[in-house]
Amino acid sequence: MPDKYVTLTPELYAYVVEHGAREDDVLRRLRAETEELGDIAIMQISPEQGAFMTVLVKAMAGRRALELGTFTGYSAICVARGLADGGQLVTCDLSGDWTKIARRYFEEARVADRIDLRLGPALETLRGMTDEEPFDFAFIDADKSEYPDYYEECLRLLRPGGLIMLDNVLRSGTVLDETDDDPRSVATREVNERAIADERVDVAMLGVADGITLALKR
Repeated sequence: MPDKYVTLTPELYAYVVEHGAREDDVLRRLRAETEELGDIAIMQISPEQGAFMTVLVKAMAGRRALELGTFTGYSAICVARGLADGGQLVTCDLSGDWTKIARRYFEEARVADRIDLRLGPALETLRGMTDEEPFDFAFIDADKSEYPDYYEECLRLLRPGGLIMLDNVLRSGTVLDETDDDPRSVATREVNERAIADERVDVAMLGVADGITLALKR
């Protein structure tokens, strides 16, 4: 079977961003400000992934969304913009400093009224929720070492037909290195194996950015 992928050069990737993401002034400025934080900016999702998330949530007519890992708010804005009228995103993070930036841009993007930002350990937040008001969409992009637990909790809180998106499932290629015993890599490999074998979901892994997995609850 021939390879069915294109290796992205910097020039080709720039083309993808230019033609695959309608990044407005708010998102451009947020991305630029986040880049000024230094190496930690790698935690911000890419423009084309953000555009994909907006389209995906909009196509689902999603009204309730969940996010683990707010950071400076780029992905939250993308999800919130895809929600149906009256929709709400619950987004979780530990950092008051990063989320100060997020709150400011939520206001500028005019989505603050549909975002419920909760500070604290994500697992504690999840375990404090009931499934009485299930979510349509969940984006997992927090502490990689807790991915298996996040996956289970999000699956519990999703409605049938709801969708989980797991970010960074390729770990820059280290998922192939079985000698890499970093807890984040171990947990990522575990959740990848769990999802593909899980009969509770339909699953697709995509080579977008650092790899994403979509798990649709049956």
